[in-house]
Amino acid sequence: MLSYQHIYHAGNLADVHKHSLLAWMLSYLTRKDKPLSYLETHAGRALYDLSDAPALKTGEAEQGIGRARRWFAPDHPYVRVLDEVNREQGAHAYPGSPLIAAKLLREGDSIHLAELHPGEHSALDLAMSPYQAKCHYSDGFDMAFALTPPTPRRGLMLIDPSFEIKTDYVDIPRNIGKLAKAWNVGVIALWYPILTSKAHHGMLSTLVSAHPDALRHEVDFAPARPGHGMVGSGLFVINPPFGLKEEAAKLSLKFKSLPR
Repeated sequence: MLSYQHIYHAGNLADVHKHSLLAWMLSYLTRKDKPLSYLETHAGRALYDLSDAPALKTGEAEQGIGRARRWFAPDHPYVRVLDEVNREQGAHAYPGSPLIAAKLLREGDSIHLAELHPGEHSALDLAMSPYQAKCHYSDGFDMAFALTPPTPRRGLMLIDPSFEIKTDYVDIPRNIGKLAKAWNVGVIALWYPILTSKAHHGMLSTLVSAHPDALRHEVDFAPARPGHGMVGSGLFVINPPFGLKEEAAKLSLKFKSLPR
């Protein structure tokens, strides 16, 4: 678990899927003049330099945000955040989900972020220091259980694990069930990889059975390189905001235009 560093994959097509819909959800939720809580269980470092050697090594950002940015209108919340971060940090800067949330949320909203990798947590703390965010050096689910239900009660939790631990596929549905019961008004969004191994299938069957009203959205794309096992990206959203299904459907059309 502590070996994973997202810089190798930052800005890839899975990030485009996850971050564009996250930005849309947060933008929608902030339309109402009521405070929000944002919780993230596997935060990473929040800010990535796509010119770093690890990012260039995989080439995933070039295949991802490098060609997908044009899909979105200039006023889309995802593009607004990208533009702001590029103005502040340079053309090669890419925001992770904690920074996307911080840019879209308002004074009075609450942000809690968990990261267990020591180096990533230090970088997270530094990147988020200008914002009113609490960065927890802890297991993400430990933080989530300790804070759920959060104050304010309106809000969103992003669960975005690396899935490097085989038991994640069994443990995550159980943990989400407990969190959804404790926070029945919260938007709980799980990101998961679409794998050639089909390791995610059992987890999704359990989640769909337990949460039949949730939104499940998946996009497919070619592997980033020969032999790469991830061939798509999924989001499972409990209590999806109104209009998310339609926004996700528009994004599906963009992904279908990609070469295979």
